[in-house]
Amino acid sequence: MDLKQLEYFVRVAELGSFTRASQVLDVAQPALSRQVRSLEVELRQNLLVRNGRGVTLTEAGNLLLEHGRGILHQVARAQEELAFERGGLAGRVALGLPPSVARAYAVPLMREFRQRLPQAQLSITEGLSIAMQESLASGRLDVAVLYNAQPTTGFDILPLMEEELVLVQQRPLGLAEDPPLPVSILQLADLPLIIPSRPNAIRMQVETELAALGRLPRVAMEIDGVPAILELVAEGLGCAVLTRHAVTSSVRPSAYMVRPIGEPGLRVRAWLATSAQRPVTRTQQAAIQLLKELLAGDR
Repeated sequence: MDLKQLEYFVRVAELGSFTRASQVLDVAQPALSRQVRSLEVELRQNLLVRNGRGVTLTEAGNLLLEHGRGILHQVARAQEELAFERGGLAGRVALGLPPSVARAYAVPLMREFRQRLPQAQLSITEGLSIAMQESLASGRLDVAVLYNAQPTTGFDILPLMEEELVLVQQRPLGLAEDPPLPVSILQLADLPLIIPSRPNAIRMQVETELAALGRLPRVAMEIDGVPAILELVAEGLGCAVLTRHAVTSSVRPSAYMVRPIGEPGLRVRAWLATSAQRPVTRTQQAAIQLLKELLAGDR
């Protein structure tokens, strides 16, 4: 059995599509299909049922997927251990970060990772929590930072940090300092919010807090993407609820007035998530530890 064929099969099975797998693997779809078909011929069993919407696994396919993941992980571990014997960790780590965390930490994390692990590669992707969960499940990400994650079959999660949520408004002309008094949750309900669409973690947090008081948010605009939200706030078209990091790491933090929300404050928790199907490698553990160190040093 060829390891490349096994890798191709596992990725097609996880993504449920030859098209998506060819994009992730950067392999032409006809070549990918031939390799998987060759594996089926060698094993003398159909592994996939092909249909117009993608592929589903046969009973034999499910069995091979379970074993294939373990085989590929053991190969990766062996390569990693041999590299470690040569004097350093190797391999690639695909890390997913929320936009506000990425803007604050992606560059220092990449710089420190390259210095400490010169033989390894770090890939950082920005994304929303729902999309990153899908990428973890499919194997496109090894590690992800997710807001307000819930225990879910297929993922291992650990609390990473809590971030303060603040009200972000256009800064009035001549105002040098932010108002010291917080805005209450009830006051928040009366403000025109520029807010991401559901199921964004911060939006769900705001809606949950308001629902406890029998209120709904006043949504002025729905838009996904922190830079776009901040640009609209700077133009005075509404206000936003974001993490403090989202403002301080923006292009023009001085354009915004920031106020705490509630007493003792409104906070969102970030979790570190990995796939329960793929054990964490030494290189991934090193990247996780480095991320924790950067976050701890910023607090």
